[in-house]
Amino acid sequence: MKYLTTFFTTLLLIALTACQPNQEMERPPQDEKEWSIALHGGAGYVSKDMPEDRKQAYMESLEEALAIGAEILENGGSALDAIEKTVNYLEDNELYNAGKGAVFTAEGKNELDAAIMDGSTLNAGAVTGVTTVKNPISLARKVMTESKHVFFSADGAETFADQTDVERVDPSYFYTESRYQSLQRALEQEKEESFNTYKTDEEKAWRYGTVGAVAKDKDGNLAAATSTGGMTNKKFGRVGDVPIIGSGTYANDLVAVSATGWGEKIMLHVSAHTLASYMQFKNATLQQSMNYLVDDVLEPGDAGFIAVDKYGNFSMKTNTGSMFRAATDSEGNKEVGIWE
Repeated sequence: MKYLTTFFTTLLLIALTACQPNQEMERPPQDEKEWSIALHGGAGYVSKDMPEDRKQAYMESLEEALAIGAEILENGGSALDAIEKTVNYLEDNELYNAGKGAVFTAEGKNELDAAIMDGSTLNAGAVTGVTTVKNPISLARKVMTESKHVFFSADGAETFADQTDVERVDPSYFYTESRYQSLQRALEQEKEESFNTYKTDEEKAWRYGTVGAVAKDKDGNLAAATSTGGMTNKKFGRVGDVPIIGSGTYANDLVAVSATGWGEKIMLHVSAHTLASYMQFKNATLQQSMNYLVDDVLEPGDAGFIAVDKYGNFSMKTNTGSMFRAATDSEGNKEVGIWE
């Protein structure tokens, strides 16, 4: 009887222990902000010795992009509208590797990818390899709202675009001399079997360039959007993380995430979804989840991320040395920066 009593007591203790919450990762009570938005313009490595006028151009453009999204949210607009218009601005600015400033493929083309996701419905839209759509993020949103599908590629995406009112341009619109010269240097380096060597800091930065935005609106809805020109000298048919839902772009009712960095690494770790899953299943805070992804899952030099959670908290972090980024919320918290 003594042994039976000890046995059942042990079972009871095990059961009671299993029912206890994970105190270490318990998410603390948090004040909820009315709205919040964060954006990025690519992660990589940019020297702090960047010419002052160029640094100023980046900082001013980040401020302008942030103001566009913040105004929409402050006036009661949707998270989807805020991130689309914010990304549109970045796509139209040739400082960034998306839209007008897209880098060149090995074949000398500009091929654009984009994705958007509505956290309130888990619906999403994505396109890859488009060449005549001025603002790919707007086409991605139409895939989400005006089709039965999630992802269109190349010629199929262009055919779908024909059925919409998105603005079209000749492929030559995307040509910029600086990006073309970057391709020429990459091709020369490839001949010298030093593909991973970049002669300038800016080329290092734009090896992985992307733009993106995440937001929470006054109705509590979360959304994420990402757009890119891909990787300089990328090979035929290469698709990065951006249009793959869960890798470079993800949103649910808990958090919205947009990635920038080495697409292959981001894909292999299903990175945006990994952050969201850690936050959900570990009952972790946004910052704990961001730290886990950037510091523990990925390796130094791989990627950067922006995220906004359901409370309106924002987080922006990279392990590449620098990331063009900006964020603000309804309480006046604000951050605009380039380096860690």
